[in-house]
Amino acid sequence: MKEERLNIFPSFTDIPSEYKIELPIEQTEYLINGEIRVWNGDKRKVYSPIYFKEGNSFSNYIGSYPMMDEATAIDALNSAVQAFNHGKGEWPAMGVQKRIECLKHFVVLMREKRSEVVNLLMWEIGKSLGDSQKEFDRTVDYIIDTIEAMKNLDRSSSRFVIESGVIAQIRRAPLGVALCMGPYNYPLNETFATLIPALIMGNTVVFKPSKLGVLLNRPLLEAFKQAFPAGVVNTVYGKGNNVITPIMESGKVDVLAFIGSSKIADQLKKQHPKPHRLRSVLGLEAKNPAIVLPDADLDETVKECVLGSLSFNGQRCTALKIMFVHNSIIDKFLEKLSAGIDALKLGLPWDDKVNITPLPEPGKVEYLNELIDDAQKHGANLINKSFGGGKSNKTLFYPGVLYPVNSNMRVYHEEQFGPIIPVIGFDNIDEPMQYIIESNYGQQAAIFGSDQSQMAELIDTLVNQVCRVNINCQCQRGPDVLPFTGRKDSAEGTLSVSDALRVFSIRTLVAAKGTDANKEMLSGIVRDNKSTFLSTDFIF
Repeated sequence: MKEERLNIFPSFTDIPSEYKIELPIEQTEYLINGEIRVWNGDKRKVYSPIYFKEGNSFSNYIGSYPMMDEATAIDALNSAVQAFNHGKGEWPAMGVQKRIECLKHFVVLMREKRSEVVNLLMWEIGKSLGDSQKEFDRTVDYIIDTIEAMKNLDRSSSRFVIESGVIAQIRRAPLGVALCMGPYNYPLNETFATLIPALIMGNTVVFKPSKLGVLLNRPLLEAFKQAFPAGVVNTVYGKGNNVITPIMESGKVDVLAFIGSSKIADQLKKQHPKPHRLRSVLGLEAKNPAIVLPDADLDETVKECVLGSLSFNGQRCTALKIMFVHNSIIDKFLEKLSAGIDALKLGLPWDDKVNITPLPEPGKVEYLNELIDDAQKHGANLINKSFGGGKSNKTLFYPGVLYPVNSNMRVYHEEQFGPIIPVIGFDNIDEPMQYIIESNYGQQAAIFGSDQSQMAELIDTLVNQVCRVNINCQCQRGPDVLPFTGRKDSAEGTLSVSDALRVFSIRTLVAAKGTDANKEMLSGIVRDNKSTFLSTDFIF
């Protein structure tokens, strides 16, 4: 590999004008109780994974955002508590149709900020232009699909049931105050995948942006303010110990929606004084394996494995993080895998057809090099070293293929969350299956092969170990109408367009004996629209 492939960082003047941002972006705004307030306290500097040359030196400083204190965090929480007001607040007491109208208004306002948010996605986390646009558009589609799912859910509840002389209406009611915290790799989409269903079900929200990708939420603050009643959406920024710990310790959070590490999730849950009253919606780590059988279509398999392991540089919980390949085909597999990686384009997020972009996490390149050094120390080879595997320049890291990997290596156990592909050869299918059984994680697996009997046997075992088995394709989350969850330490609760509505609500019913007096009373309430709960209105 020519070393020039890693020399991608430009002079600021050479960046295309449509992708430039005005530097620095000093965010002072935050949203509490329907007011966009100005922060005058400490701030955290924001560094981009994209270095740019200014004069004779490189810089990657692009701005800052508020580092709030405990008092401000509690103010945001109390605003959400007051807006819910034990279910009597304007938002939870509002009819479903009116809440839907608020969401539709938000979508209109959000779309106006598309180019600004997409640009910040590229600058803050190094996501390619195409993937950044896709993340924005997919998030908008998710909101629209959630609205339709909400209509369907409400329609199914728009009737009374009569059983054993009891008249009842069953609906789903909000839980209260939700704390929503998303991940840096999908700071818009995965955060909104909990935020939007929490809102549409009538909960009020305290929302903390991910540790990276904070500034891209700034353009949407005004949209939240205009679309929702005061106190329904509140933002907090800062260190978890300063803002999240006091919020959790207050005991006022009813739902924790968190996507990140299981270690942090465990800490957050323990901080709540009444954990049995806390509903948790968690998307956590994964070490999704690929199993490549000897009769797999090798060209298609390698194509899916490259995409599955290296899309957005492997920074996805759904990425393929370890590969088990039958020894009869492993030499050909490694050869084709290395060639497939070599064909990928390294570059800046806005470069045409770019595949590998700079990594946003501080210290990530150093961590990946540690994994490679450790694996080599325990007997692995860097298979694509001649192509440049494992080489880096500042935040850009060329993907590395490690083989043979064994249980003495850190990369065998740790979720690398980056562009390293560990490969293990096997003769007996029990070897990869035992790895999956003993793993702490159980999100997904991918199996590649064509023998119907063997594939069926693997499917029947794997569905009891992971929550999605992918046949001859990479692991993935979508389509969003499908359930997304995991076993073991990989998840708690299920997310999909419809499942999320259920996880942020609880079934509640109103029941009465079927006496003439009760029938007359219920008929009058429904006929005169005196209750938003007791209703037979059908939303079209």
